[in-house]
Amino acid sequence: MANLIQPTVLVSIVTYNSQHWIGGCLEAVHRQSVPLRVKLFDNASQDRSLHIASRFPIRIQRSDINLGFSVAHNRNLIGEDFEYALVLNPDCFLKPDYIERLVEVLVKVPGSGMAGGKLWRMDRDGNRLERDGHPVLDSTGIYFTPAQQHLDRGSDQLDQGQFDSPQRVFGITAAAALYSRDMLEDIRFEDEYFDEDFFAYREDAELCWRARRMGWEAVYQPAACALHHRSVLPRLRRQVPHELNRHSLKNRYLMRMKNMDGAVRRRCFPHMWLRDAGILAYVLLRERTSLGAYRDAWRLRQRFRLKRQSLLRRCRSIDPPLARWFCFRPQAFPIPCEFLTDK
Repeated sequence: MANLIQPTVLVSIVTYNSQHWIGGCLEAVHRQSVPLRVKLFDNASQDRSLHIASRFPIRIQRSDINLGFSVAHNRNLIGEDFEYALVLNPDCFLKPDYIERLVEVLVKVPGSGMAGGKLWRMDRDGNRLERDGHPVLDSTGIYFTPAQQHLDRGSDQLDQGQFDSPQRVFGITAAAALYSRDMLEDIRFEDEYFDEDFFAYREDAELCWRARRMGWEAVYQPAACALHHRSVLPRLRRQVPHELNRHSLKNRYLMRMKNMDGAVRRRCFPHMWLRDAGILAYVLLRERTSLGAYRDAWRLRQRFRLKRQSLLRRCRSIDPPLARWFCFRPQAFPIPCEFLTDK
């Protein structure tokens, strides 16, 4: 980035009993090729997370209760001076030029507000997971299906070069997402960048959807690489604590209340409603601990009506329409080569 003015970059990390990962995460952050500052918010960890983190030159804030992902990251970001913010999971290890590559994207690609790189799956020992001699992919961006599932593109696939071109994608997983300050301020509601009614799960997908409604682009840059240990996968739902599954289900409906327009609703017919029916049947038969999610979503409906109205007042027309992104096969569009050149 020799030809660019060095930007101000803030790295935001939230820990919750993250002692296994936080040391390696912070070591990788401090090997980055651009200057940066780090803020860490600890959500009432009961392990050695804070002790390990305190060895590094970072700012630390601790809560005596677990406030959730969104509140913690908002506390790290609101009121801070930065041009770009990297929201980073403690179980994600960045390659040394990860942030530099993504800053270049946001500087050079018109209309871009968020960027992410190629994430490979990481095992518990901090090694890149491989099968048949190929790395296993974790994420190359977020996409939505007409059934209202948001999924990580390429998740669990072998990396055989199929995602080696920079592309516009629907959104970026907040495991390691770089956001511009301009975008965050544009989509902000009161003191929320991430929606604080999303205690856990889907908060990054909601932010991506909201940003798209405001006309911001998300860019995937495969030259930026990182390792991520993903402990929560759809097939492992029954191993997730009941309260987190309840939040995940609640957030499915809150995200829709806030962001869905008529064109997307038509695009999702009938798949979204069929999945809703299937989920309700599953909850009634197998996961009655999540029944409260429906009550929670109903209780928040008035607040989300206000959030939706605030968003609609500021929305810009999107061309081509947002609905095209909701497909069973991930949608992605090329970046003109003049905007990004590999080193």
